[in-house]
Amino acid sequence: MGYKSLAECVRDLEQNGHLVRIKEEVDPYLEMAAIHLRVYEHRGPALLFERVKGSKFPAVSNLFGTLERSRFMFRDTLHKMKLMVDLKMDPMRALKNPLKYAGISLNALSALPMKVGKNSPINYGKTTISALPQVVNWPMDGGAFVTMPQVYTEDVTKPGIMQANLGMYRIQLGGNDYIKDKEVGLHYQLHRGIGVHQTKANELGKPLKVSIFVGGPPAHPLAAVMPLPEGLSEMIFAGALGNRRFRYFYDSEGFCISADADFVITGTVYPNENKPEGPFGDHIGYYSLVHPFPLMHVHNVYYRKHAIWSFTVVGRPPQEDTSFGELIHEISGPAIPKEINGLHAVHAVDAAGVHPLLFAIGSERYTPYLKIDRPQEILTIANQVLGKNQLSLAKYLFIAAKEDNPSLNIHDIPAFLMHVLSRMDFARDLHFHTRTTIDTLDYSGEGLNSGSKVVFAAAGNVKRILWPEMPAGLDFPRNFAQKKIVVPGVLAVQAAPFTAYPQAKDELEVFAKELTSMDLSGIALIVLCDDLQFTAENINNFVWVCFTRSNPSHDIYGVNSFVEYKHWGCKGPLIIDARNKPHHAPPLEKVPEIEKRVDQLASRGGSLFGII
Repeated sequence: MGYKSLAECVRDLEQNGHLVRIKEEVDPYLEMAAIHLRVYEHRGPALLFERVKGSKFPAVSNLFGTLERSRFMFRDTLHKMKLMVDLKMDPMRALKNPLKYAGISLNALSALPMKVGKNSPINYGKTTISALPQVVNWPMDGGAFVTMPQVYTEDVTKPGIMQANLGMYRIQLGGNDYIKDKEVGLHYQLHRGIGVHQTKANELGKPLKVSIFVGGPPAHPLAAVMPLPEGLSEMIFAGALGNRRFRYFYDSEGFCISADADFVITGTVYPNENKPEGPFGDHIGYYSLVHPFPLMHVHNVYYRKHAIWSFTVVGRPPQEDTSFGELIHEISGPAIPKEINGLHAVHAVDAAGVHPLLFAIGSERYTPYLKIDRPQEILTIANQVLGKNQLSLAKYLFIAAKEDNPSLNIHDIPAFLMHVLSRMDFARDLHFHTRTTIDTLDYSGEGLNSGSKVVFAAAGNVKRILWPEMPAGLDFPRNFAQKKIVVPGVLAVQAAPFTAYPQAKDELEVFAKELTSMDLSGIALIVLCDDLQFTAENINNFVWVCFTRSNPSHDIYGVNSFVEYKHWGCKGPLIIDARNKPHHAPPLEKVPEIEKRVDQLASRGGSLFGII
């Protein structure tokens, strides 16, 4: 649909049963987020909060909460967007199938950004940062954040909208040392588009102009988060997907203003000027802690008549950003496999916090005349995967050979784990990358952005039959006696609390030595945890605990382990220490008192009765 505004989208969703109004006054401190989380868990509708405590502006969330709702919002344009992205990935497709792609280039041209006059809806009024809905999602958050922003910057050496970047980076509106209404914090990595722009501005000693758009047609936030092919502008994508050209103008201070946005915050970032940002409850399921990030000096806060504040809530997956991912996959398809020769599928496992764990399937075609029963080509593919954009943030990569099971489903977590673990030779098929960079949000390493990676590669014949249950009478040492099979061949074990790495190393080497005398031929992986009941309750809990709370170089041990010519391996089961460590960030936890208030909205007469 060619929505002209967020309000028009809200009306359409409401008329078609995709949105409900929260008529009660709701506190933006924790309560709005708790309502959102509960409704998302029930695959409920989008939410319009009519009365936000402390602000005159209403707010909307969960717009993209289900793939079905996203398909509804873009029901007239999804098909042509798939073709546009497909053609941008591989222009030769137009020559091979000219009828299928006829008109796509014209569609792109008709979606070019449109410069309009300053007499636009966004110029209705000006306000302050503190007058906006101060949404705080989690109790330890450092302040209110913008969680559904579109952050616009231009290249100072090549100004203009066609070389601009539109990205979704979190914005801290207050708290910490920020001067009220005058400063906000920007959180992003320098390899992002905005980081490239800031680097160039810094080199020239110039301030970077930043415009933060909130709201507007739903195509705009999707464009900001969409991983587009090189050369395809986010503004063109927004125009084509929204069936309405991206309208903009420049204000009197030279800032680009989205004419259709509900709010626009403008400001400048000066070279090498930072302030502490965070904490923030993030998508891995833990807080990202306080670190210095760029400071933005606020110039103006514009808003349109009947403006609606748009927000989301992130936390331990799945959340609304998971549904964003589903929509992105719907549009672009498996884009990465097209870019890496021999790669058939790759999946960032959402239940494990996305970046900590990747599953991949690749071809194994090296030396077919010798039929060597070990990984070869998939190791080459693994290196390419770990060097590819956001996949480079991965910590654990499990990769399998397609030829061993052409029907292997990369989204079936238990089946994929069993396939890989049953075929691996732990003396040979583990490949570590130590003292390298990992995700900024992952605190399993001992420093910011610092940790390790490991590749689990599986190709060839089955090497062990995985036990679905432990044999009777097979007792572990007293300190590790409580245990439970999570999936065949994978054992979760309760362990004493972690103290420090030197003690843990000694403790686990003794534990591994004690296991050498036991028949553990059907066990491939032993995972130590703090809470056995929680960890073994379901596969999602298991992968979240195992892969978010371990640093491969520090936390992987093995029965009968050895080092040979700098290669580490083991001849018995692998052991991963997934206990909480003192340097880990705290996990996100709900507040019981807030949850009781959400319950009241679900009672008869409440706005959420029958929904949650």
